[in-house]
Amino acid sequence: MSIRVENLSHTYNPGTPFEQCAIDNVTLEIKDGEFVAIVGETGSGKSTLIQHFNGLLKPTEGRVLVDGVDIWGKGVHLKAIRQKVGLVFQYPEHQLFEETVFKDIAFGPRNMGLDDDEVEKRVKQAMKMVGLDFKTVCDRSPFELSGGEKRRVAMAGVIAMEPSVIVLDEPASGLDPFGRDQVLTEIQQLHREFGFTVILVSHSMEDVAKLARRVIVFHRGKLIADGPTRDVFNMEDVLSRAGLEVPQITRLMQELGERNMKVRTDILSVEEAKHEILRVLRSEGRVS
Repeated sequence: MSIRVENLSHTYNPGTPFEQCAIDNVTLEIKDGEFVAIVGETGSGKSTLIQHFNGLLKPTEGRVLVDGVDIWGKGVHLKAIRQKVGLVFQYPEHQLFEETVFKDIAFGPRNMGLDDDEVEKRVKQAMKMVGLDFKTVCDRSPFELSGGEKRRVAMAGVIAMEPSVIVLDEPASGLDPFGRDQVLTEIQQLHREFGFTVILVSHSMEDVAKLARRVIVFHRGKLIADGPTRDVFNMEDVLSRAGLEVPQITRLMQELGERNMKVRTDILSVEEAKHEILRVLRSEGRVS
């Protein structure tokens, strides 16, 4: 399933003293099966953009197309669009409200009018996909769980509606390192094993480098860069303008290159860096 926005603009409080243009004439397309990160400083328009993907916000100008269909066109049902494009907000645990994990995850499927057997099937499948044990967790209160578990319950609630696209707004924000690693690992597995299209909004360039194949950079409501992750992280001037920094390991490799060490500077992980440095040292006869 593809999502395309054409000449999209969004203005909050138009015609008032508080008028603010949050998105300014943006055109982009996210294709089926991609893992895309959207980055930019606070207030750059990222969250406003993703709320257009399933019709939570209506464009001031421009169009939003899901699989080629204008979601604000005549006769289009936004409920069906929202089942296809699932959005997990920042701090999604604040949206948990049912007395048990099962009921919270089942809320969306029940509202779709599914029978009890199908609802239970979807809840079990969604919990398995995010690494939650059904028997252990289903009857517990979601408010008794750890931060990372709450995030995964919220993700499962979206997955149980069987979307084709999952949009995640800062999914690891505020978690401890263990919870952060758990959530990011589950997101990676959802993409790799189950084929979801994933759109990730994040301030963490390390997370983006680890997960995303493509990066879209926003600055003051405008799209200023869009390309493969390695290419975008080599655009230091663009990232600096957007108030962003490359991952620390990428910056290390760039500094080694500046000191005339003949290493690749588009490295995104510690493991890649280790192999690249060893390659250069071996080629120079410094190690065997």
